[in-house]
Parts: sequence; C-alpha cells; structure tokens
Amino acid sequence: MAERQVIYALVKKRAQLAGEIEATHERLSEMLRDMENIDQTLVIFDPQYQVEAIKPKAFRPPKDWSNRGEMSRIILSILRQAAEPLTTRDIALQMLVERALDKSDRRLLRLMTKRVAVALRHQRDAGRAECEQGPGQYNLWRVAQ
Repeated sequence: MAERQVIYALVKKRAQLAGEIEATHERLSEMLRDMENIDQTLVIFDPQYQVEAIKPKAFRPPKDWSNRGEMSRIILSILRQAAEPLTTRDIALQMLVERALDKSDRRLLRLMTKRVAVALRHQRDAGRAECEQGPGQYNLWRVAQ
C-alpha cells in the first residue's frame, strides 16, 4: 500500500519536472530567436559590427532578491550546521551555493558579503548570533549559546 503512494508521488514529481524542463526549453528557444533577430537588426544598421564580440551581461539579483527575513533564516541555518565559527565571507559563499548563484563572480560575492555582514550584525544585536575576533581583521560568527 505504502509503495503505491510512493510510486504515485514519484510519478507526479517526475511529470512536474518534465513539464518545467519542457517550458524552460521553449523559453530558451524563444530567447535564442529574439537574440538572432537583434543580431540581424544590428547587422542591418552596421554590416561591419561584430555581434560575437558582445559579452553576455551577468545575472545580478535585484536589491530585494530575498523575502523579508529569508536571508537571516538562511544565515542562521548555515551557522547551525557549521562545525566551527565562520567568517562573513564563508557564509556569503555558502549562500551563493544555496541560491545556485555564480560563486566565482567577485562583484556578486562582495555584494553578498556586505549583505550578510549587515544581517549578522542585526542577529548579534538581537542576541541570536555571536562573533569573536578571528585571524587578522576577520570576525568569526556562530549561533548564540
């Protein structure tokens, strides 16, 4: 009996994922057609223009990319799972990984580190996080005892 429920749930989930993949492929095809149209229009206006030289613009999350309190919840979750205190940068890197964002993007990492630092200070002031002096100028953060 329980096996049927598991199989039903897995079949339902697989169908949902297949539908999302299909919709994503359709959206990607549409985006490629749009880009080809733009490239052709650029060449009409300037036949010598090298459209291949246009670098893709990196994804930047909006300033309000997370819902209210979501960042703090994720930060506290990361700190709870950590075996030892973490630096702000380490927490920011982990957040990028959890959000499936590009962790090699230095500007995004710098921005996320600043946002994490602000959220950590708020958590410290609320008594939910503690920091101690680490190596150099780094603070090491952990969940308050």
